Amino acid sequence: MGGVPVEMSRERFEELVGEALDEVPAELLSLMNNVVFLVEDASPDGDDLLGLYEGTALTNRGWDYAGVLPDRITIYRLPTLRVCNTEDDVVEEVAITVVHEIAHHFGIDDHRLHELGWA
Repeated sequence: MGGVPVEMSRERFEELVGEALDEVPAELLSLMNNVVFLVEDASPDGDDLLGLYEGTALTNRGWDYAGVLPDRITIYRLPTLRVCNTEDDVVEEVAITVVHEIAHHFGIDDHRLHELGWA
C-alpha cells in the first residue's frame, strides 16, 4: 500500500479491534474456548507481525487439558497502522488478522489459510 501510516491512539485502536471482532462470524467466536484478546504496540521480537496466536490449538487438546491459562491472541498496533491508510483499512486488516489467529486456535495452519483465501 505504501501510504502514510494511520496515526491512532491505543484507545481508538482497541475500539477498532472490538469492531473487527464484531465482524467475525458469531458461530466462529462461539466455538472458541479459553481465549483472550490482547492489544500490544509491537511484537517483542521486533518483527512486523500483525497478530500472534499463543496457546494449545483445539485439535491438540487431549483429555488432560484443564486448568491452563487461556490461549492468547495478540493484535499488534504499530505494524497494523503501518500497512493501513484509513480507519476503515484498520478495521478490515484487524478483522483479517483476528480470523487468521482464530484459525490457528482451531488448528488451521498458514498453508490451509492461504488455500482458503485468508493469507
